[in-house]
Amino acid sequence: MFNVIHSQKIKSSNIFKKKVIQIKSRVLVLVICSFFIVSVTLSAQERYPGETWNQVEKPEDLGFSSERLAKAKEFAEGLNTAAVVIVVDGILLDQWGEVTTKYIVHSIRKSFLSALYGNYVRNGTIVLDATLEDLGIDDKEPSLTELEKTATVRDLLKARSGIYHDAAAESPGMKALKPKRHSHKPGTFWYYNNWDFNTLGTIFEQQTKKDIYEAFKEDIANPIQMEDYRPEDGMRGKVPESIHSAYHFRMTARDMARFGLLMLRKGKWDGTQVIPEGWVEESTQPYSDARLYGSDAYGYMWWVAEDGRRYKHMPGVNLNQGTYSARGYGGHYIFVIPDHDMVVVHRVNTYIQGNFVSGRDVGTLLQLIFEAKTN
Repeated sequence: MFNVIHSQKIKSSNIFKKKVIQIKSRVLVLVICSFFIVSVTLSAQERYPGETWNQVEKPEDLGFSSERLAKAKEFAEGLNTAAVVIVVDGILLDQWGEVTTKYIVHSIRKSFLSALYGNYVRNGTIVLDATLEDLGIDDKEPSLTELEKTATVRDLLKARSGIYHDAAAESPGMKALKPKRHSHKPGTFWYYNNWDFNTLGTIFEQQTKKDIYEAFKEDIANPIQMEDYRPEDGMRGKVPESIHSAYHFRMTARDMARFGLLMLRKGKWDGTQVIPEGWVEESTQPYSDARLYGSDAYGYMWWVAEDGRRYKHMPGVNLNQGTYSARGYGGHYIFVIPDHDMVVVHRVNTYIQGNFVSGRDVGTLLQLIFEAKTN
């Protein structure tokens, strides 16, 4: 009897030991898998191009289908698309077209200036709550009223100045939608206002004592090793009715992709904080309803996606909150898409009159790129 009981105890003990070993093995596997996942995520977050972009040998290496990407390219080739660059996990997934040609970026210039503001807001050179009166900002006749001069730098960044003065680089559509002068108090109404954007350029140069194009080279282009950007690529646009000029940029698609990756990495580039992380987050928050202009919301000169508004940031593709974009006339875009750790740049040769790619077509192209993802 004793031997039977003793034998059962040994057998139970062995079973218990086996279960403990199995549990430990499973835990170890989970720990290893978790470590591998974290390591892969971290390594992806740390990937940046050097002097030139690193491109995958085949899209499958980043979890994309070559065949499906080819369909996206085929679709783009049927449009007036001049160039496309797709960056995933900090690596060039694919590119096609004239990626090294310097085209005017049109209104993407505004997002460039928004990014430039970050360091100078942080160090106090530019104060967001300073009024135009504080800064001595005015314009040609009919000059600004006392009420208009209460608009702050922050109001201008949000396109909420309430100042509807004539401005450089206004399209016919912008002029048609412009409210009547003095119809809204500063801070109370959103309108995509070139007067605000141009005046922000004046304020930047006045407060920093720096030329915008030189500052962009020193503060952003050099740290992220833009391959093609030169300050002389910039050009000023002026009209007789206003003293505040438009600050146009010409840039290549591959350099714009670097800028998009800098924003995706929250202002950090290969260990260096080029733009304050807090500024990247603050400037890409949804402050105003922008559905009238084909987007969910507007931040500090960025177009911003909001949850609950399906297909509103871009028609034909669902982009979740956290996505934002820079946009220029004719079909110029930089999309920053954290959900996919992705940047997409789309260019059009708008030097040719009539060249244009609609937002719906660009949205369809994005959807085809997403559908190429296999994992």
